[in-house]
Amino acid sequence: MCTHTVFLDNGVQALACWNDIIAVGSGSGDIIILDTITGSQKAVLSGHTDWVTSITFSSDGISLVSGSYDETVKLWDVQTGGVVRTFSGHTHYVCSVSISADCTAIASGSYDGRILLWSIETGECYTTIQQKHPVEHVNFTPTDSQHLISTSGGKVWEWDGNGHQTKPPYQGFHIAFSPDGTLFASCNLETVTIQKSDSREIVVEFEAGSIVQACCFSPDNRLMAAGGTNLTAYVWNITSLNPCLIGTFTTQITSLVFSSPSCLISGSDGGSVKFWKIGAVSTDTTVMNSKSTSPISIQSINLQAKDSVIITSDSHGVVQVWDILTGHCKASFQTPAEGHNNRRDSWMAGGQLIITWHADRKINIYDAESGKNKEVDCGSNWVVRGLKISGDGSKVFCLNLESIQAWSVQTGGYIGKVEVEGHPKSLIVDGSKVWVHSTSLGYEGWDFMIPGSLPVQLPSMPVHWFHPNGTILWDPLLDRIKDKVTGKVLIQLPRRFAKPADVQWNGQHLVLCYLSKEVLILDFSHLLL
Repeated sequence: MCTHTVFLDNGVQALACWNDIIAVGSGSGDIIILDTITGSQKAVLSGHTDWVTSITFSSDGISLVSGSYDETVKLWDVQTGGVVRTFSGHTHYVCSVSISADCTAIASGSYDGRILLWSIETGECYTTIQQKHPVEHVNFTPTDSQHLISTSGGKVWEWDGNGHQTKPPYQGFHIAFSPDGTLFASCNLETVTIQKSDSREIVVEFEAGSIVQACCFSPDNRLMAAGGTNLTAYVWNITSLNPCLIGTFTTQITSLVFSSPSCLISGSDGGSVKFWKIGAVSTDTTVMNSKSTSPISIQSINLQAKDSVIITSDSHGVVQVWDILTGHCKASFQTPAEGHNNRRDSWMAGGQLIITWHADRKINIYDAESGKNKEVDCGSNWVVRGLKISGDGSKVFCLNLESIQAWSVQTGGYIGKVEVEGHPKSLIVDGSKVWVHSTSLGYEGWDFMIPGSLPVQLPSMPVHWFHPNGTILWDPLLDRIKDKVTGKVLIQLPRRFAKPADVQWNGQHLVLCYLSKEVLILDFSHLLL
């Protein structure tokens, strides 16, 4: 059960625990120090200017290392709360940081595709490891300060202290070490594999029930917690060959950490830190149903330029209509799908709403005026990452982890599909044209214009993200608006508007919908002159 919840003003991207304190990385750039028992705030460490994405304590608890979207790494004195040293060298978001067991070096992984090794004594970068894809995680092994493990491009990589690769890479997206360093966990989508750190002998392997976004060991090595895309954290007893599920907690998850063998702490990008008691009865489903206290993520957005409105839908099925010019909410109502987390919605003009959720593996075509509902079965293995309607309202496009598929809105009949790679993140539709964005491959597009024919490959960048005069370019990876000809940055969005869930452009307005429940509207009408 959830014993208590701490609500912060900004999202939570990182958690770290040491004895009786927990460090929380927030969207404001501050690091909040909380008491692990009561959740009360003990201190605030200020220095970063953007989201704090990764935090780790040194093995002796004297120091704290943090990485941020501001492209810097900072070393903190836990006792005084002061910055001991700032490490600058990355050219993009810092995604992960780790401190060596002997407290002499720091490793940082970044979206710029590099792992940098820093000397704590001198502050100098002494080794650079270049990877082809963004580095999501990097860890020194707890027992060997000259051995690193990282994840990049959907694979797990191993390195020595000089940046030389020591083993062939293998599939995996998340990694975690047990506190004593004897066990190592790697997560490949829904599969969790736990190995002995020294020999890599597999101790146990099991399915997590959804795509794993965060995982951690308990202090006594007996439990493994994993948070998935279905807004659920699971806790297993891993002391036998057949792991036993002993706890299920319904919550939004960006990070997880054990503060004791019986207490799990979760962070969410909605700004909450929740403390979960692990015991015989450990399922809690009441917190996320409380709309008055728990921030709910926006899951989809639709821009209807003709009516000058934006329509958003959150994970509890609440639909809101917003005026583009004033930003005021004009209407709000509840759709029939309340309570289904990880849903994907898409609106079209004329009042037709398409809804899907993971538990059912179905698309529901719902007409808000007539009340009629049509179901399309996506298949047992579908996990929908994006859902959009074609410009003429005739097709619905669905993105999963391996393909884009299209169905007829009128009949529900299957139209066709294309295979996609690179762990796709989002789907963009312009008429019958579809683009998918993945971290490793950028943008790929296809045209589904002719039914019954194979989709035609399109240029890599979605053209409707360009201004009509052909000179304005939206760079989603860096949150920048640039002049296409000169390359000059016209607008740099605050980095707190990170990881948009959806982006739309109508030739005048660029609208960005964020999981933090913020909607940003940029008006480019003055550039049309």
